[in-house]
Amino acid sequence: MHARKRVCIVGAGASGSSAAYALSRHPDEFEVTVFDKEAVAGGMATSIDIDAAKYGASYINDGVQGCSPAFANTIRMFKELGFAATEVGMQISFGKGEDFWSNVFPSSLTQQFQDDIKKFGRVLRIIKAFEIMFTFIPVRIMLRLFRFSRDFGDKMVYPLVALFFGTGNQTPYIASTILERVFMDPSMRLFEFNDKSLLASIPTMLGFPKLHDVYQTWKTRITEAGNVTFKLGHEVNGVIQRKAAKKGGVIVEYKDPNGELRQDSFDEIILACDADSALKLLGKTATWKEKKVLGSVKYLYDVTITHDDLAYMQKHYETKYKPSLHADPQQDPDSADFAQKNFRPLYYTLQYPQDKSKIEMSFDLTHYQPQFRGEKPAGPVDSSKGASNSAQDPSLAKAGEEARKGAAPDGTAEPPLDRHVFQTIFLDRDCSQDLWTWDEIKPEHRIYEKWWKQQSHRWQHYAKVVPWMMFINGKNHTHFAGAWSVLNMHELAVTSGFAAAYRLGAKYPFQGDEECQRLFVLYLALSHGVRMVKFLSIAVSSAADNLVQASRGSERHSSVSASYHF
Repeated sequence: MHARKRVCIVGAGASGSSAAYALSRHPDEFEVTVFDKEAVAGGMATSIDIDAAKYGASYINDGVQGCSPAFANTIRMFKELGFAATEVGMQISFGKGEDFWSNVFPSSLTQQFQDDIKKFGRVLRIIKAFEIMFTFIPVRIMLRLFRFSRDFGDKMVYPLVALFFGTGNQTPYIASTILERVFMDPSMRLFEFNDKSLLASIPTMLGFPKLHDVYQTWKTRITEAGNVTFKLGHEVNGVIQRKAAKKGGVIVEYKDPNGELRQDSFDEIILACDADSALKLLGKTATWKEKKVLGSVKYLYDVTITHDDLAYMQKHYETKYKPSLHADPQQDPDSADFAQKNFRPLYYTLQYPQDKSKIEMSFDLTHYQPQFRGEKPAGPVDSSKGASNSAQDPSLAKAGEEARKGAAPDGTAEPPLDRHVFQTIFLDRDCSQDLWTWDEIKPEHRIYEKWWKQQSHRWQHYAKVVPWMMFINGKNHTHFAGAWSVLNMHELAVTSGFAAAYRLGAKYPFQGDEECQRLFVLYLALSHGVRMVKFLSIAVSSAADNLVQASRGSERHSSVSASYHF
């Protein structure tokens, strides 16, 4: 019996957990250790406790809120663990007063930009046709190139992209291809284009189940196989050596919870952490290619303030429907009536009057997260169908029940507006802090404050990082995983972890699921320069089955070939 390959994973977030999950399914092939300096798994996907009696729920998800229904790998992974996301109508409230617009009803601003909106649809198709070229053209240049009005960019395009991709105040400098991806890519699309309102009216989004419980269950499932050990609360200090096993292997130095330095050796390492942390850990062992690629990822520093300051929200955003916000309520009474009854924004943006290309953004977590409407932490899953876990206990949905006195449009009880939990994000500390209004959120209304390091999606990222990842992945017994390698999305983090494990010899966990495989195959080709030949094998096998059926009239016997990578 051959020796198991020893694998070190640095980071227990979405990418590290995904890699560990894929490797855990091969207990005879791999022996895995997962390091993370935090005491719990999850990375940015965290949950924090709040006062259930006051807010109508006992927790919020912090940092990661939800996803598009197109995020097949994330949704499938949750399902495997016995969790499910909850559908929610994606309503936005951008701007204030005459600068307001929404996807719920027409405003004077959307009427003003009718020509620009229609042209925008045509330009998306042009960008798709010449995708490589537009990778190197930032959004601000593209808008000028096609002669869009400046206000259209400032008031509609920039806030939209900034909100859904976390690009913040770097949005004017991101690659134009992101615009095409957000509307047209089947694996990344968040919403559909509408030639009158820019966004198709109220597309479906998914609010995540309790992420703390998801990741705790995920960790438990991974360790059940017996070949994966989590060392949480252990901070990796650096990679001392990266050589073949016969020459000493990959040597990692880490600090245990008592502060003592230790070393361990492995055959391979997956750096499932952000790019600059990976570069720092590699230290003197980093190659010039790794320094060039990883060093080109730019990070920004943002702060989120979770609060219940309704006065602040009403001062800076449109939180309720007003007839004055409607383009023409008399001529369009059905739209006005619908908005009056159903306007419940999840997302808000505010443009700073001093510089309208820069924004802050907010979430109404009570509208977005399902626990505020009495959903259990596991989400809408039936414990009798699939994996069970403690988060599926129906009694957990009762937390905060006495505070849920309002009502959603469907009649579901939820807290009234003055009991809502909001989260406001102040973006790009180094370039925009002088514009921030964070001091206006009253101290007595603040629940939680947290700083974040966010990847910038500047066009340079798609020129200097994304196309070159394949030339550093798999070299020197090292693979890199994380959403930063392409685009800041939980779905890409999950996919990147699966890809790193696949390169080490693990099977893709969702083999045969076409919706999941679509993005995985794209990511594998883009970030690793590897293709999955198994699709050809499956196609040949399927064709053979059809011939057998036709010639013999027998039952169909399906077969799936093993996957290979080059």
